[in-house]
Amino acid sequence: MSSPPQGLPRPDIGILSDKFLAEVRGLKHKNVAAELLEKLLKDEIKVRSKRNFVQAKQFSDKLKQTLNGYHNRAISTMEVIEELIKLAKELDSATKRGVDLGLTDDEVAFYDALAANESAVRVLGNDQLKVIAAELITQVRKSATIDWTLRESARAKIRVIVKRILNKYGYPPDLQDEAVRTVLQQAELLCAEVV
Repeated sequence: MSSPPQGLPRPDIGILSDKFLAEVRGLKHKNVAAELLEKLLKDEIKVRSKRNFVQAKQFSDKLKQTLNGYHNRAISTMEVIEELIKLAKELDSATKRGVDLGLTDDEVAFYDALAANESAVRVLGNDQLKVIAAELITQVRKSATIDWTLRESARAKIRVIVKRILNKYGYPPDLQDEAVRTVLQQAELLCAEVV
């Protein structure tokens, strides 16, 4: 696993262990338990948003949907607690998935961005997506410059590099612009982290 950059804590959902979640489930004041879980999940999603664009968006949307149901009284406090616990376990599984796939955190982030396009997964397959993710990371890191966040020309250079790599591998097979934009957004996160 790659180590996190200086000053940015490694995403750790450990606080949401099974033991902790059982304690939260057993709290006397259910509204406090729901608020605690909501805050912890929001914090974890915020940390992920700096490293993995797709995961952060996916879990943010799920959290928002769950909380909207709760605030609109469509689900009870106990139901929202159970939904939040389920979401915490999904976050934990997403963290462990990288280890299972044999990928670093950065590779998982690019893999997720590439795999967001379902036709790419079907046509190219997981192994090919891993190869593309590794090449994207290598080239983006090599090309990231200190002025990246300031100058449009540096950003354009990164976009060109990413698009060349994607074209080389025939990504995305269905030619959807949204798939390329997702990968470019992940590349921007990596550049911000590298710089």
